[in-house]
Amino acid sequence: MRTPRSVSPSRRAILATGGVVGIGALLAACGGSKGSGGAGDGGGKGGPWSFTDDRKQKVALPQTPRRIVAFTGTAAALHDFGIDDQIVGVFGPTKLANGKPDPQAGDLDVDKVTILGNAYNQFNVEKYAGLAPDLLVTNMYEPDALWFVPDDSKDKITKLAKSVALTASRVPLDQIIGRYADLAAALGADLKAKKVTDAKARFEKAAARLRRAAAAHPVKVLACSGSADLFYASNPGINADLKYFTSLGVDLIVPDHLDKGGYFESLSWENADKYRADVLLLDNRTATLQPKDLAAKPSWNKLPAVQAGQITPWASEPRFSYAGAAPLMESLAQAIEHAKKVN
Repeated sequence: MRTPRSVSPSRRAILATGGVVGIGALLAACGGSKGSGGAGDGGGKGGPWSFTDDRKQKVALPQTPRRIVAFTGTAAALHDFGIDDQIVGVFGPTKLANGKPDPQAGDLDVDKVTILGNAYNQFNVEKYAGLAPDLLVTNMYEPDALWFVPDDSKDKITKLAKSVALTASRVPLDQIIGRYADLAAALGADLKAKKVTDAKARFEKAAARLRRAAAAHPVKVLACSGSADLFYASNPGINADLKYFTSLGVDLIVPDHLDKGGYFESLSWENADKYRADVLLLDNRTATLQPKDLAAKPSWNKLPAVQAGQITPWASEPRFSYAGAAPLMESLAQAIEHAKKVN
């Protein structure tokens, strides 16, 4: 399990409903998009295309994919690198209840893409087949587990198009962003475009600022998440963003009794004060409790960081691009720069 949500106790993709009607006919319709074993990196040009993903699987197609379906956060990251019109469909948190884009969608135009599912356990396989996809792209928090691809329909889904999976944990954020850049370049993105180079420069500037802030203000930071029954202390040794922040000198607390999977330690609210943090980096996803919700919990209000107002939002499922990650470091740097020790 990676981070707390209303999911089964595993970081593998959640089960979705089976029994899709008409898949056989649509499989035949998508047959033309299957690869013929071509070698080499197409780089967006004509001729055979290939890419080796983080499963060490080489995906080969007759030409550069023109119809890509991706997990929403993955699509948003590729969009940041310049992949746009090729993305025809997404799955995962895309729109909020009010119709506005989910934060994970980044700058992706969510009205231009077909949404196959907006939450866990949602992936419309028939609609996916109807898109005639060339390629499916998603994250991989656990080895060989395609993020947001339901286990019970995975076989149907992976028969419709080749898939690329990129690691999203256990290695630092900057390395994962590098892999996304590799994939985007293979798909035809220009990594020398001003949009990309400006974003990379901002990322590097933000990293330098965070390093300076951590050195000048040696406060203890706890990455955490709140639910109705439990308070979760996250592990900087496995979460890609936290792992990178640690490499920059941020003093992130390491929980000493991790749950299965290693992503966090779950604590009862009575034990929410187990780790003495000066700053709380609080999970800001819509499925988790926010400060206004947590205010009703006496144990939350007693935390020194809460009393000092030293709480900063944490995008615990970061967008793996320079444009997506830079604001996260800027926000954390600002919080550390203005924090004081309270323990």
